[in-house]
Amino acid sequence: MSNIILKVEGLDCAHCAQKLGNKICKIKNVKNADVSIITSKLNIQYENIGEIELVCQVQEKAKVMGVNIVDNVNPPNRAFGGLDKGLKIRLLRYLAGGIVYLVALLATNFGVINLDINIINWPLTTWLFIISFVIFGADILIRAVQGIIRLDVFNENFHMSIATICAIAIGLYYEAVLVMIFFQIGEFFQDMAVNRSRKSISDLMNIKAEYANIMVDDEIVQVDPGEVKIGDIILVKPGEKVPLDGIVLEGSSQVDASSLIGESVPRSIRVKDEVLSGVINLTSLLKIQVTKDYANSTVARIMEMVENASAKKSQTERFITQFARVYTPIVTIAALVLMFVPRFFFPDVEASEWILRGIIFLMVSCPCALHLSVPLSFFSGIGTSSKKGVLMKGSTFVQNLSEISIVVFDKTGTITKGVFNVVQVVNEGGVDEERLLAVAASIETFSNHPIAKSIIAECEKKDIAIHKASGEDFEEIHGKGLKGLVDGKVILAGNVKLMEQHNIAYKNYGGSGSVVHVAEDGKYMGHIVISDVIKSDSKAGIKHLKESGIKRTVMLSGDREEAARAVAEEVGIDEVYAQLLPDEKVEMVEMLYKKYPGEKIAFVGDGINDAPVLSRVDVGIAMGGVGSDAAVEAADVVIMTDEISKLSSAVGIAKNTMKIVRQNIVLVMALKFGVLALAVFGMADILWAVFADSGVALLAVLNSIRKK
Repeated sequence: MSNIILKVEGLDCAHCAQKLGNKICKIKNVKNADVSIITSKLNIQYENIGEIELVCQVQEKAKVMGVNIVDNVNPPNRAFGGLDKGLKIRLLRYLAGGIVYLVALLATNFGVINLDINIINWPLTTWLFIISFVIFGADILIRAVQGIIRLDVFNENFHMSIATICAIAIGLYYEAVLVMIFFQIGEFFQDMAVNRSRKSISDLMNIKAEYANIMVDDEIVQVDPGEVKIGDIILVKPGEKVPLDGIVLEGSSQVDASSLIGESVPRSIRVKDEVLSGVINLTSLLKIQVTKDYANSTVARIMEMVENASAKKSQTERFITQFARVYTPIVTIAALVLMFVPRFFFPDVEASEWILRGIIFLMVSCPCALHLSVPLSFFSGIGTSSKKGVLMKGSTFVQNLSEISIVVFDKTGTITKGVFNVVQVVNEGGVDEERLLAVAASIETFSNHPIAKSIIAECEKKDIAIHKASGEDFEEIHGKGLKGLVDGKVILAGNVKLMEQHNIAYKNYGGSGSVVHVAEDGKYMGHIVISDVIKSDSKAGIKHLKESGIKRTVMLSGDREEAARAVAEEVGIDEVYAQLLPDEKVEMVEMLYKKYPGEKIAFVGDGINDAPVLSRVDVGIAMGGVGSDAAVEAADVVIMTDEISKLSSAVGIAKNTMKIVRQNIVLVMALKFGVLALAVFGMADILWAVFADSGVALLAVLNSIRKK
């Protein structure tokens, strides 16, 4: 299965976006097509078809709908700092139409202006109403005709055109123009809301640096970040964005990471510190060695996740789409039936009255308020969480996160910092303490595990010589420890399972912290106690999570039972499962689903061995700042700051977003069906119809974009 993302131009109607997606899905070998008016992106999944051929067919489908498809996924450079050119032109057009309408209104209803002139059997005031109607509604009428030609009849343009033309036909000139005015005002503010959401995307896309300063023959050359390779040296001047992830070689500075993690407080960085692309260097020149190419950099991953977020639709969005597919043609046909059929059964009621009822019914029935406000609500929530340093990869995960009742945590790097220090060395059988450390460090040199690094660091701190193990005889025993040959002797370093596997009598340790037992040629030498540091916000984060409605918290750890329980008790976690191998974490999650049937579970982890669990649960949450690439890719939500406290904020935003979605659905459906019922019995006038269509749509959109 392949994937392509195309840019869409000229699409501002949510209902039309759905229809374009449906048309593209009918192309042979296209499996799925999602169109987002928020991001102006078309995401297509396909197989067994060439990309060029696919793009040509997509462009043909879009052309029929009056939409332009561009084979270009780069975000637009256009600024959204206010009204764009198109909206300004519309405002001028509305102003001109409003003046003509006002003159006709004053002459007809108030007698302020005397326009008692007939032109081709119509009073001048009628012609003025018609002119203002054309000024306001020309674009709607044109799109309706184009839709009929393309056999794309059931849309808002058709609804509004039929309704207003019928109103004019029965002499309701004032009302017809007023309907078009209110409809256009509603459309205008809806487009402004979409523009505002697009601006939030544009702001997020601005985290990308336009260039990188690279050293070439002792000269600074500006190049595209995509041309820089891993290992290259770049210079970042004060005020510039860091273009690529790397390690600081020279200099110390303050950096603004608010665009990435949502915190305005500058951070200090110095030599050997990791620096992420997208942050702004504030004070001093930095020389940085690149550790990731642009395609795998933090900036590129964030941009990809944000741009693709709207493609993963929630259950609510999919329901609205399916509902509208059935609802729209039914209510359109019902409106036409209401116009022409009842007159044969109720001859006492004027035919114009039934037409008016049908007009009102037709105007009210348009589902665009739901089509626009529901995805806008989700995207607004995604944007809000992004600004706070939490990236949600799609609206389906916003909905899932709002329904989570159990949160499962990995321990190391999630609850704790993953920064280990040697706190105790217990030597046995007359073995010298320094020799115990040296033997353990000799075999740990082949491991990148934080515990291994802490033992090596302890030797370096005490200036203890390390004899490196033989690489040929080195073996990492899954979930147990290390085995290798040092100076002709077999060295074992690991947990109690490793000792038991080799039938070595060991001394048990009952305190907190991780323990590395060491043996040489089958003889137990002692153990080293390494302690991890609990993150400063873990306890408060767990507390806030429970306050946000989470019923139960669980911790999974490969560490000893005593150490894991000590951490869990300190931060307030309800259940602990320790001494787990990586594959056993998935089994424990399966057990939790059986233990708590019907509950939705989230897992929070940061390591490469957490990827299978992140993929299994309802919502996988990765600690993205220092988390592995595999964990970030497998996760549905990424916490950029590695702070547990951010999770409760994300849950709060998700729940508030779903609350707004439900409010909009209830508001729109209640008012629409209420006015539809009134229209059938002749109890609603045309202004009610305007409110139930444009007014309700505007209220729903404004509710969607309010602060989460």
